[in-house]
Amino acid sequence: MAQSTEQQPARTRDVNDLFSGGRLTAIPRKVARREQVLVHLAQTLFEEGRGYSEPEVNEALHTVHEDSSALRRYLITSGLLTRTRDGSCYRRSTTTR
Repeated sequence: MAQSTEQQPARTRDVNDLFSGGRLTAIPRKVARREQVLVHLAQTLFEEGRGYSEPEVNEALHTVHEDSSALRRYLITSGLLTRTRDGSCYRRSTTTR
């Protein structure tokens, strides 16, 4: 059973504060805050060990924010998602944070 919001770690609660109706209200400008959101998105939207095409990544990200391209770029540059050199396959990084 999921923990109530009061019992969840502060970090998770903070990330959840950035969502309304399951959608990210805005991409945080502060790097640390954005990193929290990106970790959350990588863990909740993408399975470990599974490859995704760019349209699949965009579709998953679009479920939480209209600017899926920006989120995809942030996930790649932060190392939370990796992609093949030709951009045909994306994977969730095995690095944990």
